[in-house]
Order: sequence, then structure tokens, then C-alpha cells
Amino acid sequence: MARKETKDVARIEPSIMAPFEEIDRLFDEFMRRPFSIFGSLMPRLRAEAEVISPAVDIYEEGDHLVVKAELPGINKEDIDVKITDDYITISGEKKQEEKVEQKDYYRYERSYGSFSRTFTLPVDVDIDKAQAKFENGVLEIRIPKTEEAKTKERKLQIE
Repeated sequence: MARKETKDVARIEPSIMAPFEEIDRLFDEFMRRPFSIFGSLMPRLRAEAEVISPAVDIYEEGDHLVVKAELPGINKEDIDVKITDDYITISGEKKQEEKVEQKDYYRYERSYGSFSRTFTLPVDVDIDKAQAKFENGVLEIRIPKTEEAKTKERKLQIE
């Protein structure tokens, strides 16, 4: 004769300590690996931070002041550069859309971000002769120094 098995569902009463035990477990995990909770957020935050605040180098090269800004993923039309005798402002907006369609998979992502950075120009420049080019995600601005700036030299007293 076949024996019929019966399985009872075990009923577990929620413990009053359960929420505190979970907090304790999370705290122990955090103390062992404090930055693990940010692991999944960091790549996205890093990517958005790069858009918001692009890396900019300003240096003198011969008779020119050179300003280089890394602007990957931004179109030339979305960049704005304004120069005065004392300041340069680089601003822009990143508009990115990615659409992936496969047999059982569909994804459409959009990301937008804008930035504006202003720098004091370290030397006197001739803004009327400034030139800019944008190639491979790098904006390069070349501004000729004035004749006075080319010859300006000051000896510093060392204390």
C-alpha cells in the first residue's frame, strides 16, 4: 500500500528582535567593508560628475595661453565658450540617448547633464585672436598673449 506523505507548512512567528538583528548585520557588514554599499552607485556617480565638472587644463605654450577641456560624449553644437579680458567660461550640455532592442530585451536610456566652469585668465591675452577646435571629445582653445604679457617678468623675494 502506498504511503501518503503530508507536509505541514511550518509557521514562523516574527521576532521582535528581527529588525534589530538585520540592522546589526548591516552594521557588521558596513564595518567590514565600509564602501561596499556605494559599489553599484559609484560608476554612475563618477560618470555624471565628469559631465558636471569636466577636467580642464590651462597652461602657457610659447606665445599662447592654452585651455583644454575634456568633454567626451558632448556634441560641438552643445558647447559654449565666452572670453573676456580676465575670464573664460566653458559651458555645455550633454544629451545622450541609448536604445537597445533585441528579441526578448528592450532598453531605452537617456541621460542629460549640464555644466559651466569659469576660470580667471592668468596672463593678459588678445581675445580677438582666440581660436577653438573640438576634436575627439577634447576642446582646445588657443589665445595669443599680449605683447606686454610676453615680456612681463617679476622677480620674487624669497622669505
